[in-house]
Amino acid sequence: MAYGSKSVEHMINIIVITHGEFGAYLIEAAEGIVGVQHEGVKNISISQRMSLEKIKNAIETASAEMRSDDGLIFLIDMPGGTPMNVVLPLVKDIVKTAVICGVNINMMTSAFAYRKNLDFDGLVSKILADGRKAICEVKSMLLRGPAGK
Repeated sequence: MAYGSKSVEHMINIIVITHGEFGAYLIEAAEGIVGVQHEGVKNISISQRMSLEKIKNAIETASAEMRSDDGLIFLIDMPGGTPMNVVLPLVKDIVKTAVICGVNINMMTSAFAYRKNLDFDGLVSKILADGRKAICEVKSMLLRGPAGK
């Protein structure tokens, strides 16, 4: 779907920005779990070999292409890194955008599975909650048994 065209169903768009190919591999893995995302998902992989200007241009272009009345979510690998530092000034005045750091496979599958069904705020909350659920030490949980005994 081209930018600006109207669609019958709503869909929140997602831009994944990570150091190296981490984001591309997360997208591939998440699509293997919840299905291929035919539209509304873009990956930007940055590297040390890219100038800051080239990174900014890539993110500006992607942001313009992916803007949607339904919303745009940026999934970023880590807080305080180049992806976050470049994105924040670009989106600070854009309504219905979120910049979520610490992306993991649980967050990615949640984003893909629910981006057509939830409203913007609901999807942001769902991604954050599901991401937090994935961060755990499972051995001790298993040893405690049912209901934390």
